[in-house]
Amino acid sequence: MLPRSRTLPSRIHQGIIEERHDVRPYVQVEVRPNNIQTETQAMNIQSNYSKCFDDDGRLKRTGTFWTATAHIITAVIGSGVLSLAWAVAQLGWVAGPVVMFLFAVVNLYTSNLLTQCYRTGDSVNGHRNYTYMEAVKSILGGKKVKLCGLIQYINLFGVAIGYTIAASVSMMAIKRSNCYHSSHGKDPCHMSSNGYMITFGIAEVIFSQIPDFDQVWWLSIVAAIMSFTYSSVGLSLGVAKVAENKTFKGSLMGISIGTVTQAGTVTSTQKIWRSLQALGAMAFAYSFSIILIEIQDTIKFPPAEHKTMRKATTLSIAVTTVFYLLCGCMGYAAFGDNAPGNLLTGFGFYNPYWLLDIANLAIVIHLVGAYQVFSQPLFAFVEKWSVRKWPKSNFVTAEYDIPIPCFGVYQLNFFRLVWRTIFVLLTTLIAMLMPFFNDVVGILGAFGFWPLTVYFPIDMYISQKKIGRWTSRWIGLQLLSVSCLIISLLAAVGSMAGVVLDLKTYKPFKTSY
Repeated sequence: MLPRSRTLPSRIHQGIIEERHDVRPYVQVEVRPNNIQTETQAMNIQSNYSKCFDDDGRLKRTGTFWTATAHIITAVIGSGVLSLAWAVAQLGWVAGPVVMFLFAVVNLYTSNLLTQCYRTGDSVNGHRNYTYMEAVKSILGGKKVKLCGLIQYINLFGVAIGYTIAASVSMMAIKRSNCYHSSHGKDPCHMSSNGYMITFGIAEVIFSQIPDFDQVWWLSIVAAIMSFTYSSVGLSLGVAKVAENKTFKGSLMGISIGTVTQAGTVTSTQKIWRSLQALGAMAFAYSFSIILIEIQDTIKFPPAEHKTMRKATTLSIAVTTVFYLLCGCMGYAAFGDNAPGNLLTGFGFYNPYWLLDIANLAIVIHLVGAYQVFSQPLFAFVEKWSVRKWPKSNFVTAEYDIPIPCFGVYQLNFFRLVWRTIFVLLTTLIAMLMPFFNDVVGILGAFGFWPLTVYFPIDMYISQKKIGRWTSRWIGLQLLSVSCLIISLLAAVGSMAGVVLDLKTYKPFKTSY
């Protein structure tokens, strides 16, 4: 097993430093006396080269409208959908659906602005930006690049923690529903989440060895199917519960002051915190802008990538919004003020327990894929930096061919193995230290929504299209940005208040459900 120098990993979208592999297999050149080549031969070489490589010298991208849609749905319909019934319960029948719809409109609009920033200058033939951070660097430059990178990668790290918590809660829900069924409701079935988080972490250590984003496409499709599975189960159970109640529960203004919940009696102050936290939960439910550029870099050309991506984002957000409104509203209609923080794991439903098991298993499978979709850009960033820092280190750059029966050859890189394993261990450890699902969801949504979903896309679009200051369009875009900033700050305050309340009864590594 001999090490090979790590030349540009199979056109990895994040751009880990490599050199192009020998292109001779792709071009056919007839050598004539005195090395003279005709113009026709030169054109044939160029034609063969263009069939194998894109305009940036990387292997042809193969992503389509459908693979991009699968990536987006995998990223969007995550654990956030399960907290929407609780979020709607805090805001009520009037504000809940309206706020959710507005978040969808804002995300759709700013995402379409961002798709036009994949290429600098000209959105069809301009220089490609392989990552969100590269787009900011190419179009805005200066200190904004470091600020964007810091926010983006902290957010990706936080999402990995949030997904670890959510997956463990779903795994416990399977165990608890079976326990509740076998004891006929007599056993409270309390248990620790630590073992389940460790199990999820072990699975992610294995999947994290997938070298790059392009090779995760099949995992995204499986995860997207799973997301529709558990969302459909949650929706169906909500409809069934409403039919059983023969009425729609809830009120126009949301949870009432004085309502007794698992966390205690709701006071007027807590009503405010809960409402603000609900904004963060809804923002988190739509968070995928941080990986939009990375997804767009997998799409083949022609047609222009931004056109394909715009169609993919439109379909994805439309589908997820319908699901969100149905799941959130039917969950609220079924349980009213007592809507659980996690619709399928908060024991809002007890039967049929086998259907709950299927739904929670689908959640776990989905989160395994979603974890990778969000983590791959961070993996690539660290690996790209390391290759530049230590270009002559075999530990960092060398790859070893490991034959795997039935799967072909796996390219083992020791730095990738060690760094990604440490990343998963760290996210798992932090998840075990702070297993507050709703609060973590709210904080992540508040922290990432304004800068990554609104501010940078708008700022880059203004610069890209050279929109003049104080024009009507410039003023409109700035008003949108400021409004979203205020919402993010309010959501952050509410979520932090929730964490403070949870910490009062919290014991490290001893949290049970």
